Amino acid sequence: MRFFVSALFFLVIFSYADAFDPLDPNGNITIKWDIMSWTPDGYVAVVTLNNFQMYRHIMSPGWTLGWTWARREVIWSAVGAQATEQGDCSRFKGNIPHCCKRNPTFVDLLPSVPYNQQFTNCCKGGVLGAWGQDPSAAVSAFQLSVGSAGTSNRTVKLPRNFTLLGPGPGHTCGRARVVPPTIFLTPDRRRKTQALMTWNVTCTYSQILARKYPSCCVSLSSFYNDTVVPCPPCTCGCQTKDNCVKSDSKILSMVGVNTPKKDNKPLLQCTRHMCPVRVHWHVQRNYKDYWRVKVSITNFNYRMNYTLWTLVVQHPNLNNVTQVFSFDYKPLVPYESINDTGMFYGLKFFNDQLMEAGPFGNVQSEMLLRKDKNTFTLKEGWAFPHKVYFNGDECQLPPPDAYPFLPNSAYQNLLSFSTFISSFIFFLIAIW
Repeated sequence: MRFFVSALFFLVIFSYADAFDPLDPNGNITIKWDIMSWTPDGYVAVVTLNNFQMYRHIMSPGWTLGWTWARREVIWSAVGAQATEQGDCSRFKGNIPHCCKRNPTFVDLLPSVPYNQQFTNCCKGGVLGAWGQDPSAAVSAFQLSVGSAGTSNRTVKLPRNFTLLGPGPGHTCGRARVVPPTIFLTPDRRRKTQALMTWNVTCTYSQILARKYPSCCVSLSSFYNDTVVPCPPCTCGCQTKDNCVKSDSKILSMVGVNTPKKDNKPLLQCTRHMCPVRVHWHVQRNYKDYWRVKVSITNFNYRMNYTLWTLVVQHPNLNNVTQVFSFDYKPLVPYESINDTGMFYGLKFFNDQLMEAGPFGNVQSEMLLRKDKNTFTLKEGWAFPHKVYFNGDECQLPPPDAYPFLPNSAYQNLLSFSTFISSFIFFLIAIW
């Protein structure tokens, strides 16, 4: 069986009580609107989406951007993206605009479009990488020729009511605000040019707005207790319980069962928790100076492949990770500090796919962590994560009183036994 290991971050996270998103308090998607030239009845603009979210990316079928014109503006042409509807253009004779709707909605083009329809950083099917993974993949752009608009900085009116789906709800956009014009460098980097006018729109994400229930859950186990703590029942809601699929169902042999639907509705495997994704944290070994953890991520959605996914874990000992193993036990190096404050530490796994539910819908990794003698303990659930996030959304953990407990006196016995084993091994090596 082959397992695909994706971009995986294990981080020490400091919470911000007053932040909109405690995981990524400064994360947002910024829409930048640069007017590059004036036309007889309007302007040519470049619209750029920058995903500054550290761990949350925009998956297929991609982003959808909308707004409301301030007056009766029209879009004569678009390069690198397209309006989903043309609208009523009956007032125009001869040359028909690309879109005449008062509230246009735009989507990215697919990678297969002809070259003459492409624009820089366009045509990714609306997929936007997370800034913390790959800043070069976290940008998307397209060009518009706008008519029936102002032809100077004083007469142009800013669009209103920006909306962003990524691909579902969750992002809330603020008002457009005029900012200093964007500065551009020529290819030889010897000359600077600038936009004629620039405005920005900031869109922030809320998991509460995105969905009523969590989208993932966490189960726990350990070597010192036979109990496996499962995800709580109906963690992600049980509305789809009647339509879920048993692992031996004949429907799985039907052609197209893994094909996503237009409404992106999942087809889930029947479970107690009914979550699309489960993260299992297993405390695997306890050595004299180290301890070992195995993390397994399982996809229960038959219609979703997760690409460029991220897993973020809050735990007090993750800054002491010494080695990480993929399924084939290839060691990987620590990921660099993600922000300027140095508070975030992480490890990055390569490859980028978590396949749909089934024999390949699982990835696994192991970590070896050095013990901090001042803080290390196996008591009171210390070895388990405080918070877990998959693709930027917080996963539901079991209640603290359900965590695998350490038997009485087991802590000292474990340490003594580990010390004895280590000493015995070194003794054997010495006499060998």
